[in-house]
Amino acid sequence: MADGIFNQGGSFLQMSRFKPKDSDFENNFNLKFFTDNNIKLLVTVGGDDTASTANRIAKFLEAKKYPIANIHVPKTIDNDLPLPKGTPTFGYESAKDKGAVIARAVYVDARTSGNWFVLAAMGRSAGHLAFGIGEACHYPMIVIPEMFDKTEITVEKIVNLVISSIIKRKIMGMDYGAAVISEGVFHALSDEEIRKSGIHFTYDEHGHPELGKVSKAHIFNEMIEKKVKELGIKVKSRPVELGYEIRCQTPIAYDLTYCSELGIGVHKLFAEGKTGCMVYVDSEGNVSPLYLKDLQDPTTGKIPPRLVDIKSDKFSSVVETILNAITPADYEAAKQYVPNPEEYDFHKILNWK
Repeated sequence: MADGIFNQGGSFLQMSRFKPKDSDFENNFNLKFFTDNNIKLLVTVGGDDTASTANRIAKFLEAKKYPIANIHVPKTIDNDLPLPKGTPTFGYESAKDKGAVIARAVYVDARTSGNWFVLAAMGRSAGHLAFGIGEACHYPMIVIPEMFDKTEITVEKIVNLVISSIIKRKIMGMDYGAAVISEGVFHALSDEEIRKSGIHFTYDEHGHPELGKVSKAHIFNEMIEKKVKELGIKVKSRPVELGYEIRCQTPIAYDLTYCSELGIGVHKLFAEGKTGCMVYVDSEGNVSPLYLKDLQDPTTGKIPPRLVDIKSDKFSSVVETILNAITPADYEAAKQYVPNPEEYDFHKILNWK
């Protein structure tokens, strides 16, 4: 069976959003199922929420002295599990690849039609996917939640960052462009800011807004269209959602290899008696355990997400050489589009010095 499915996208076992309560562990854990079927290893596969649940499982099994090992596999296109040395979670590179295929075509359309496009990419708490796609395709504006490290995320600031790029490109003689925005900015908005967006979200069992039910690109695009109309700037924009179609796409060679290495790594760690850990495979294929108790937030017990490192040379180089946005040197030229160009200064919007 494995031979026929290992190179396909998605999950043959299907996915689960179930988040057990403490009472579920005490009252509903079916130890008999494990012992009757001689199951000695429970493998959890998923992102930060699943890893946090795996940490709770590990603690429960240890406290009860049950003879069952638990090893977690880092699978999420969000790339937000705390693996060392920038190692990706499996699935991320394939999703980024497919996203970049779409984003490149969109950018060509922007240049061909003379329009702007507003893309929204998945990523609940971290902007890895939006940043990775935007970097690969040289998008003139990328907006991710990590950028707002010195100021509150607001709808106005998100919109103004895109407007800043639109004006900068006009100054440069280009009436077209594209911006990619991480859906994670919605998660960071206050209740008041969410109300300003005019969107009424439902919430999943983990307490997260069900962003998959609405088009973030459409929402962002409408807000941007409204602002450019108010400013009297002539520009047409179109929304494009990078959503579920990139999550289960056919894996690229990197993930085909990586996933196999992780599976083999789980078997190796189990044979060595390891438990309560996440399997880690480095760039040379070496396998080691990352103990969940060492990764957890000491207060909540949850596994904190790995964010985009905005202090890195990689991020700085993208901001300095790829993004197009207003700086003080553009103020005079920008006055033909807005009376107050400093309000659209990239660094001032983010409160960066």
